[in-house]
Amino acid sequence: MIARNVETESTLPYLLRIPLGDGIILKAKDTWPRTGKVYCHRVEEWPADAEIIERVPVRSCVRRGAAIDLVLDRGRENRSQIVVTNARGRQMIFWQTARTSKQARPAVTLPGARASGVADLEIVVDVRERYPFTFADRQATTRRAPLSAGDYGLIVDGLLQASVERKSLADLVSSLTTGKLRFQLTELSAIPRAAVVVEERYSQVFKLDRVRPSVVADAIAECQIRFPTVPIVFCDTRKLAQEWTYRFLAAARVGLCEEMVGDLAVRGLEAAPRLAPAPPTPAEVRGWAMTNNIVVSDRGRIPVAVMDQYLEARARGET
Repeated sequence: MIARNVETESTLPYLLRIPLGDGIILKAKDTWPRTGKVYCHRVEEWPADAEIIERVPVRSCVRRGAAIDLVLDRGRENRSQIVVTNARGRQMIFWQTARTSKQARPAVTLPGARASGVADLEIVVDVRERYPFTFADRQATTRRAPLSAGDYGLIVDGLLQASVERKSLADLVSSLTTGKLRFQLTELSAIPRAAVVVEERYSQVFKLDRVRPSVVADAIAECQIRFPTVPIVFCDTRKLAQEWTYRFLAAARVGLCEEMVGDLAVRGLEAAPRLAPAPPTPAEVRGWAMTNNIVVSDRGRIPVAVMDQYLEARARGET
């Protein structure tokens, strides 16, 4: 049984009752570990006035050492495990599935460096995205807003300049078989930079058992031929999919800035061919930055913020 926690000020808004022994009662952060491990805490008694929000028959509930294997009698979201461990000198309880456990350990160490040198990246998250990426450990901020296409976007001057559509493998297969993905790709192809990121390995396509793997693989290939400007990228885990999205949008921001510089130069040349300045070279920007005590590396891409400062100074005639 799952109920609402009667303690309204608690950060764990749900109660979970597991039929093991006399019953184990836990306060929980969520009603199911869909996108990550759910933190839980023991409760002594089940409140008499608890508001039940879900009852699910249990097929199996077995304790195995420090873990409890829980199998529910339903088709999806039916297998999970509750793990009791000790950390920071106290007992901690986590509710997880095999998928969320794998996603928590992608077997890689992600770099902490800012993507493409962008320090002030703002990522717009579509209001319809139910369990969005948080980008909490990345050098980016997020805000909610409706997007015309995709789940995560880069908006500049009120226009959607880049967008990423996020999908699980199950969602990808469903949208392919129903034809929904083609409509989404049509919308994404109208955006200057767009992509679809899938939270799974490509090899898992060939392990599908409810649809022919060859049909799905052919449909993915056909979509890439029909919409070559919108790549479909497979990432092993949710965490890696978030990282790819972050770096794609940051690169789009840099590319947009470079295009704006080029457009300004072209417009200047058309208006006054002899007086229009050429686009700045990295050496020019580095020399100006050193003169003005602005820290910039000796090699690599010029950060967007520094480039913006240089262009503003040049417009004022200070370079």
